[in-house]
Amino acid sequence: MSGEAWTGVAVAGVVAAYALGSRRLASTPVSSAMVFVGCGVLLGPAVLDVVDLEHDAGPILTLLEAALALVLFTDAMTVRGRDLRSGGFLPGRLLGIGLPLSIGAGWLLAWPLLPGLTVWELALVGAVLAPTDAALGKTAMSSPRVPVLVRRGLNVESGLNDGMVLPFFVLFLAAIPGTSAAQEGVAGVFWRALVVSTVLGLLVGAIGGRLLRASQARGWVSREWTQLFVPAVAAASYALAVVTDGSGFIAAWVAGFAFGFALRRFRATGPAAEPPKEPERTADFTEQLGGLLASVSLLVFGAVLLGPTLEDLSWRIVCYAVLSLTVVRMVPVALALVGSGLRPPTVAYIGWFGPRGLASVVLGLLVLEEHVHGVELVGRVVAVTVGLSVLLHGISAVILANRYGRWHEENTARGRELREATPVPHGAERRGSTR
Repeated sequence: MSGEAWTGVAVAGVVAAYALGSRRLASTPVSSAMVFVGCGVLLGPAVLDVVDLEHDAGPILTLLEAALALVLFTDAMTVRGRDLRSGGFLPGRLLGIGLPLSIGAGWLLAWPLLPGLTVWELALVGAVLAPTDAALGKTAMSSPRVPVLVRRGLNVESGLNDGMVLPFFVLFLAAIPGTSAAQEGVAGVFWRALVVSTVLGLLVGAIGGRLLRASQARGWVSREWTQLFVPAVAAASYALAVVTDGSGFIAAWVAGFAFGFALRRFRATGPAAEPPKEPERTADFTEQLGGLLASVSLLVFGAVLLGPTLEDLSWRIVCYAVLSLTVVRMVPVALALVGSGLRPPTVAYIGWFGPRGLASVVLGLLVLEEHVHGVELVGRVVAVTVGLSVLLHGISAVILANRYGRWHEENTARGRELREATPVPHGAERRGSTR
């Protein structure tokens, strides 16, 4: 049997084994990310050498890019304006103030700890490690003991910050001499990746959403094909941007917004031959598919990136990874929430649960594909930071969610007025990420 076949058997076996015990593990500190990353390290060249795709990066990037594109699309299509307005001061502050400060803090702290990197490579490290991933701290962001305002804010932040960091990523990459993006220059990348890709995403998403709702209103589309239509629109937006030398990720993210808006708006004005479905219900299959691909991507990450990195660690990389998960995240969050009325335990809880995951892995591997000076160090920093995040956020999610929930319940029972207890309008809470 060929090596590729054994790789397929190993990956399928891990997925099947986790699926059989998923409900039992959901109530423990062992997260799905910990299982898949750990199995990846075990199956990779660092240990058993069953999964070794080091010499064929094409399938790896295809898998990771597909996972991220689907996650970006579904996260964006389920976001509503009221998520940022009604009680939405939290995600608005985290995204509008905390995210840029996190990128800047990551950039500055990388300067003394990662010598040898240019100023734009240091900036790239800050951008790659800025987005958060709800899946790595799922309990912390979905526990019913945690106030709705807090868990909704964390979920909205996680769903949007990976898309918001993309313009920083492509512009920083274009500023590094020798990269593929640098050949066009910053102005060319700005035009193609940001402007053209955004327009294409808006068109594909808006047209796709209106066509789906029109077909639903006339009873032309079955429930099964409604679910399959969503990933087709996501793939179309991504591919169209790629063939025009733009950013497929930005196009998929913007298309998700336009698709969800078109479904909601047309639902309010058009006839309905069947009970109307929310965009969240329409995206069920796509979310599950994206979650599966994301889990497999974490396994591959453990095998081909984290495992080899663990064999040659340096104190500088470990130190930066720890600072990235603490200072780089928590200080900007604290500054963003000044004057919000939230208590220190809430600020600390929100600051800690900024886990790094799929977006950082994909963007880090895209940097490695450039084969320019400093990219190997960037890849190792990303690997260690994500690996530590998987471990620490996974272990602490259940414990800290219960402790924080108990603090909130005790203070509420004593009659103390807490901003954390701000009511959220019915239906405004987004579902927790399934990735």
